[in-house]
Amino acid sequence: MSMQDDTPSQDTAGHSRRGFLRNAALAGAGAATVGTAALGATPAFADAAQNRGTGTWRPDTTALRFTLAVMPDTQFLYWGSQDSVDRTPQEESFRYVIGNSGHASADNIVFLAHLGDLTQDADPSSFQQVDKAFGLLDAHGAAYSVLAGNHDVSGDDSRGDTAYLRTMGPQRFKRARTFAGADATGYNTAHVFEAAGRSWLLLALDWRTSEQGFAWADGVIKAHPKLPVILTTHDLVYSDYDDNVFPYESGDPEDNAVLSDYGRTVWDRLINDNDQIFLTLNGHYWPPARTTAKNAAGNEVHLHITNYQNRYFGGGGMIRLYHFDLARNTIDVETVNPWILAQKPESRSLLAAQHARITGPVDNFSVPIDFAERFAGFAPVPVRPARPAARELVKGTLAYWRFDGQGKPGTALAADQSVPDLSGKGNDLTVVTLPGTAADALTWSDDHHPDQPAHASLTFTGGRNPLHGSYLTTGAKAPLNAETFRSGYTIETFVRMPLDWDAGRNGWASILSRRGSASDAGKHGKNTDPGEPVLQLAISNNGREPQFNHYPLNDTYPTTNWGHGLVELAWWHLAVVNDGRHTRLYVEGAPVADNPNRLSVGLTSLGLPWLLGGHEYAGAVDIVFHGGIGDTRIVNRPLSADEFLTAK
Repeated sequence: MSMQDDTPSQDTAGHSRRGFLRNAALAGAGAATVGTAALGATPAFADAAQNRGTGTWRPDTTALRFTLAVMPDTQFLYWGSQDSVDRTPQEESFRYVIGNSGHASADNIVFLAHLGDLTQDADPSSFQQVDKAFGLLDAHGAAYSVLAGNHDVSGDDSRGDTAYLRTMGPQRFKRARTFAGADATGYNTAHVFEAAGRSWLLLALDWRTSEQGFAWADGVIKAHPKLPVILTTHDLVYSDYDDNVFPYESGDPEDNAVLSDYGRTVWDRLINDNDQIFLTLNGHYWPPARTTAKNAAGNEVHLHITNYQNRYFGGGGMIRLYHFDLARNTIDVETVNPWILAQKPESRSLLAAQHARITGPVDNFSVPIDFAERFAGFAPVPVRPARPAARELVKGTLAYWRFDGQGKPGTALAADQSVPDLSGKGNDLTVVTLPGTAADALTWSDDHHPDQPAHASLTFTGGRNPLHGSYLTTGAKAPLNAETFRSGYTIETFVRMPLDWDAGRNGWASILSRRGSASDAGKHGKNTDPGEPVLQLAISNNGREPQFNHYPLNDTYPTTNWGHGLVELAWWHLAVVNDGRHTRLYVEGAPVADNPNRLSVGLTSLGLPWLLGGHEYAGAVDIVFHGGIGDTRIVNRPLSADEFLTAK
């Protein structure tokens, strides 16, 4: 506060689903394009049943999802000179943080940052109570930081001894594993915590940092040149809207904060030229707000203010949870009050119930951030080198096609051009171009999945309505054509859809398929489409879901595996594994939900060729793939994930 103021659904209903979606695609180019599907799950929000637990502080430091807990101004809980002290709300929040830090917690809280104004009056008696509250964190080995606000101290960090420094100074952290040091004054501290398999630096700066303090902070950053930095301080940005109006009637929840006069100093003196700083957090002002600003390197810095001291019970120890999800490239933010959540719902007052969770757009939101891209300037992700083909020829490899060293990127493959089978089994591919197709419908590319062995791919520009494109096929006498894989198999490929992928024009195009229709193979019964090929690994028209539909040897109707929606412009590794009894589809090494448990032995064959990028229906090619296809391998046994083409 300013002093100044068992059988999955597709085996019982799969025919209708696949048939409906396929028919929708065949309706023509007028079919609507399904929007980009969201990756991952929604965040696991705070659970009242968990928040009273206290246990050992053991965050999972390797999980790609972790949480930074933030606690803003708690000053109204500590006004010792007025005999007004209540540690209960803050201690309940501390119990929640401790209880949700373990390996089994969905939150996986790794660190807690307090944003200053621990007390209202800076009185020693107030800090005695603050000391007792934070002792709960100390007793459980919790990792945290604190900083001084204007209600805790006066002047800048050269002020000397204070009740704050005696209670919450660097001596408090001397046994903490995350403590990385303090400046000469003791008012500015640095902390390094481990999360998502890397180290993160958090700076906790005094509410008024002097030149020596800024120089120290700059030195700490330079001493840790590859660490992303979160800057915490008391005063940096303030909200530029009236909290009696916004966000209910007007305003932009993603751009409603402004640098304060002192905040401009912090920006100019420290943030702007230090690209490692990607997120800043402050309290002091209210209501909450956020904005972004471009630093000298042209990268975004996210500037957030969080403060609830003007709410019920002075905020009641409210905490802001920053759920970092490096798999989804998102920070999901929620604001909760563990003290209220710990109360039985029937015992909460109406006002308390309204403050158990704060869910407005400035309190509960997501921040998209490509962590690898944002950190590339100081901690680039090492590019995995290409691996020789011989390394990928695992036992049982029957075909291995890759596209490096055969053509200049951007140039076209000619009709009848050959792509060799690197397994040496004689399953070479030959280009087939449909009549009326542009000369550049199939081109070499150096684009690739980051874990793909070959740093190359093929770009297909195909579709239907009108039918056009080029695809590849094994020869009429290729050994692979007759394989039935009774003992199991693994099929792997890499795929990428462009932004102009369209459900009507491109839905149901196969990445890999086998010629020969179900009816010609004598297949019939539920879920059977007599014209479809006996095997197809395709991308559906329903949100770009990968689907493996195949007719096994042991039955007359198909087994169908479905994956989730795949976003465009990203490379995806797909693997189909059959252990001789069951078939499993994997996306990026993870099994999909719709993997049927029905017995599925081998693959039906009519002795006809395999198609890469082509799909036939009722004996004729009816669509060509649109997008990129990378390394593709077929093995006559089930592989484990550590044998996939993506394996380290």
